[in-house]
Amino acid sequence: METPTGSAAGVVLVLFGGALLFWCAVEMRLRHRVRRHGVPVSARVVADEDLYGALDSAPLLSFATLPSVGAPGVSGASGGAVGSTGRGEVVLARPRGHTPLWRPSGLAIGSDVRVAYDPRRPGLVVLAAGEAGSTLASDVFWTLLGAGSLAGGLALLAFLAGR
Repeated sequence: METPTGSAAGVVLVLFGGALLFWCAVEMRLRHRVRRHGVPVSARVVADEDLYGALDSAPLLSFATLPSVGAPGVSGASGGAVGSTGRGEVVLARPRGHTPLWRPSGLAIGSDVRVAYDPRRPGLVVLAAGEAGSTLASDVFWTLLGAGSLAGGLALLAFLAGR
């Protein structure tokens, strides 16, 4: 492999691997924070009315938020609010970090799942740890892909620098 081509390939692999690792770290930290400090509720998996949304492997979840005390305008907050119930709001949202190719059987339409949401942004919802759509395998895959790309790019650049 010629030096300019190999250097470009090494730089691309390092940038891709580094960006993927950064994205994985931010996403896992966000989901961990919401699971730890978010409000736990039970959500129901609902059917998508949108044809393209029905093809999405991440389920559409419907849940009611807890009432917020002293926060004006929360019932109209962004993040999928579809109606105010007077004490909270009904939210339609897809959980973060859900990337399998097909929906697990535990997330069938009509089933109840445990979730946690961010009270400041009710549209930010994650599945509770241990639910059917757990993202551990997906997180490991993306982390290994990022680490492998980063290591491959660094090895290629080190090999070319040693020539």
